[in-house]
Amino acid sequence: MKKLIPFAVAAALLLTACSSGEYAATQIPAKPVETTAPPSPAAPQTCTNALQSYAPTGPLPAPGDMPAGSTMAKIAAKGRLVAGVSADSLNLGSRNPLTGKIQGFDIDMVQAVAEAIFPDAKTNPNRVELRVISAPQRIPVLQQGAVDIVARNMTITCSRWKDIAFSAEYYHAGQKLLVRTDLLNKSGKPVQGLSELSGQTVCTQAASTSLDNLRTKYPDVKPITADTATGCLVLFQQGKAVGITGDDTVLAGGAAQDPYARVTTARAFSDEPYGLGMNKNQVDFVRFVNGVLEQMKADGRWEASYTKWLGNLGETQPPAPVYGRVP
Repeated sequence: MKKLIPFAVAAALLLTACSSGEYAATQIPAKPVETTAPPSPAAPQTCTNALQSYAPTGPLPAPGDMPAGSTMAKIAAKGRLVAGVSADSLNLGSRNPLTGKIQGFDIDMVQAVAEAIFPDAKTNPNRVELRVISAPQRIPVLQQGAVDIVARNMTITCSRWKDIAFSAEYYHAGQKLLVRTDLLNKSGKPVQGLSELSGQTVCTQAASTSLDNLRTKYPDVKPITADTATGCLVLFQQGKAVGITGDDTVLAGGAAQDPYARVTTARAFSDEPYGLGMNKNQVDFVRFVNGVLEQMKADGRWEASYTKWLGNLGETQPPAPVYGRVP
């Protein structure tokens, strides 16, 4: 007898229904459509160290005093920082069903950048506009200039550096597996890894490093994709996938929403360094954001945000920045 768990379906509907909150209202993407993952050739690597970003040029300017002609001055003149975020990745970027506010670790990163530009960003929610985007939209919205920055658990890779620019790493995640609590392998033991799911269907987000890793490392597993974390959770709960693979941060949020799901205890099988995405032509803004991240790590704001949103993943230290990239 199939088990029906309506929570994620209801959550997906609720995300669409909510349109107000502390930040400016934006359109939620349409409900993810189930697709069969198309083949994609690996992009050529053109850098030797993907984590290498642009070093800050000095102390940050005071909020409200951005250098003339800079990307930050243009954002200040516009009156708001526009950020591409998730609204359904619990604890990273998700809409609170009670308040309608989008909140999480990634959102705290955006807020810190806004506070470094606008002197009143702490008290004026209109200084930040959060635009909800799907995983496949992360790079296009930056290339098109639709947003100033993307904070949506995006892994820094050499291939992505060809299209956009990244801040220094602000969090280090790893790819894991979520399955039903009662899913057993052929030996009758609880499933722990993707190697035990040969021939079975597993969901992951489209246009993600998780999908690339699944294809490369576990070619016998059948991938199915959705544009959002909630989309995968819905397919999983409908029985169209036996599991979900993705970053441990995202899977922890999925398990929190489904009492019949568990994240396996196997070690992460990939490194997923998160970076804030920006337009590749705005090197001055990348340097500025890196200065903000350094401040957050030094004054305790990074640690406080991590403890609040991701502390259940265990103790960790903020990643050390790697600089030296030349425009």
